[in-house]
Amino acid sequence: AFSLTRTIFVPYFGKLSDRKGKKPLLTVGLLAYFLTSLLYTAATTIETLILLRLGQGFASAMILPVAQAYVGQITPTHKEGRIMGLFNISLYGGLSAGPVMGGLVKDWLNIQASFLGMGILTFLGFMLCLLFLPPETIPGKNSPSGSQKPISYMKLMKIPSAFSLFAFRACFTTTVGITWAFLPLLADVRLALSSSAIGTVVMINVFTAGLLQVPMGYLADRFSKKALTLSGGILATLAVLYLDRADSFGALILANGIFGLAGGISFPAIMAMGVIEGRRTKAMGSIMGFLAFGHSLGMLAGPVLGGVLLDFFPFGTIFMFGAIVLIAGTAIFWRSN
Repeated sequence: AFSLTRTIFVPYFGKLSDRKGKKPLLTVGLLAYFLTSLLYTAATTIETLILLRLGQGFASAMILPVAQAYVGQITPTHKEGRIMGLFNISLYGGLSAGPVMGGLVKDWLNIQASFLGMGILTFLGFMLCLLFLPPETIPGKNSPSGSQKPISYMKLMKIPSAFSLFAFRACFTTTVGITWAFLPLLADVRLALSSSAIGTVVMINVFTAGLLQVPMGYLADRFSKKALTLSGGILATLAVLYLDRADSFGALILANGIFGLAGGISFPAIMAMGVIEGRRTKAMGSIMGFLAFGHSLGMLAGPVLGGVLLDFFPFGTIFMFGAIVLIAGTAIFWRSN
């Protein structure tokens, strides 16, 4: 439910931020996220939880691409990799720390306290944004960034440099979605790992990728962004192929760690190229919305397609499919750049 509404609305809010500005959407999105977090404490049925997840996905669509566009808008030339890498740490850090913090609060208090804590953190972000975030401006001009003209996504699809970034991001995150959904199943059924061991296997990907965002961002500013992205795509393909052959806890850690390494190498370069493309087209919100759409689409499609394959083919086919998707995304990026 969350991925569905986020995928639907991310492109719209990305474009809207080019017309209306970034700060208004960020503040409204954070406020909506705060309210849905509080409502979780009163949810008593599956239907209510689904509605809240739909609402939270809608709110998230106002936050992720717009925040990326804001950061891209104020990023100095030739520092795109390091700045976007630094921003990405907040995403990977949240993905790593959130489940741990929520679990600890639940163990100490109760599940309602976990959602309340999420609401408090979101409200803090809302207040910081409302009080301290300045309205952004177009570099070199004194007009608000909301005066930029958004670009339709059909037009972006026809721009090879923009489409290649979208395709790589979508294909990479499709495979991420597959591994997040089915790697725990593989670890449980084939290797009979404990819940904590499975959590460690899944976490190592996010932890490794997050750790590399800033150093790889610096490299992206100094070396070929295309080479870094292609290297990440190739590494990710090899890692996913090895996942199905992993026969121990250590092998799973190694394979998923390499997959995280691939994301750490390629994502800062991809985001840096996105900033450059947004600056070139004078539509930073549209570009970041386009890339975020690829990310959300991949996270939504990966588990669904993997589940369909599992109904008709052996388990290993899922990871083979993920590798094929990665090869396709990497090839599209290579040919279009």
